[in-house]
Amino acid sequence: MTSPLLEADGLRKVFTTRSGVRGRHANVAVDDVTLSIAAGERVGLVGESGSGKSTVARLLLRLVEPTAGAIRFEGQDLMALPEAELRRLRRHMAMVFQNPHTSLHPRMTAAQSVAEPLRIAGGVGGETITRRVAEMFDLIGLPRSFRYRYPHELSGGQKQRISIARALILRPRLMILDEPTSALDVSVQAQILELLLSLQQELALAFLFISHNLAVVRYTCTRVLVMYRGAIVEQGETRHVLAQPAHPYTQSLLAATLDPVPGAKLPAPEVVDGDGGDAGSGCRYCQRCPRRMLPYCREVAPVPVPAWHGGQVACHAASDGPSEQGGH
Repeated sequence: MTSPLLEADGLRKVFTTRSGVRGRHANVAVDDVTLSIAAGERVGLVGESGSGKSTVARLLLRLVEPTAGAIRFEGQDLMALPEAELRRLRRHMAMVFQNPHTSLHPRMTAAQSVAEPLRIAGGVGGETITRRVAEMFDLIGLPRSFRYRYPHELSGGQKQRISIARALILRPRLMILDEPTSALDVSVQAQILELLLSLQQELALAFLFISHNLAVVRYTCTRVLVMYRGAIVEQGETRHVLAQPAHPYTQSLLAATLDPVPGAKLPAPEVVDGDGGDAGSGCRYCQRCPRRMLPYCREVAPVPVPAWHGGQVACHAASDGPSEQGGH
């Protein structure tokens, strides 16, 4: 087997903040996350807001320094690389941020924004930069005349296309997409998704697609990781995980998703009696879980085990077999 393009083992990030008279408070944003992405693979990372998805993205590129864990790109340990080597390796990794309205400099033209990574990397002349920028505008489906426009002269979808071109200008092998369509109008989202999929196939890119929209992940990703409170609780092939999820949290995410089927009945949410008490050292989903087994789930943390859909799940109740709520 070929080695993964990107690997992360035991990734952990603790943010320390001041909490009034009580002094410092430790907030565990990412806890023991292990993942891998193969060359040309499309992987989705899903979870509700605050689950740690964006922090994982920034940790993988070392935009934020991990508290613990290892990150390898093409077998090279990113944590051990000196700054010069890390900058060289970053040419092969790129990120598209969530909000195109704030990710572009308001005083730079579209061409200047797209060309900026080339200028920072160095080693190319002005004529080469001009030619490469023009080629990128052809690739993202914008007229070359748009090169001279400023962000305030562009629509949201056009700004995101510029952001995508900027990410691709150095011809990376991996793109991390942090909710790239959530800030766009619904009518534009499908166009951007189609563009991303066509670029992924044409350029043989690997994607880590971060989203809270399961419909988007179902459409774009072949494999999905489900994240809750900083940890991966379930993973596997997208079509299997979303058809018959094993973890109660994944089931709740699906139950909250409306399927546009005429006459279809909405799934009845399961009600948890009581608050389940403090999660303690056990399962982090214990307080919200309708299938919890007290006090066991509150005291013993689950470890990833094989799930019935062929992936993995971290849940004590997953051995009970597929539940009716999971059948979507």
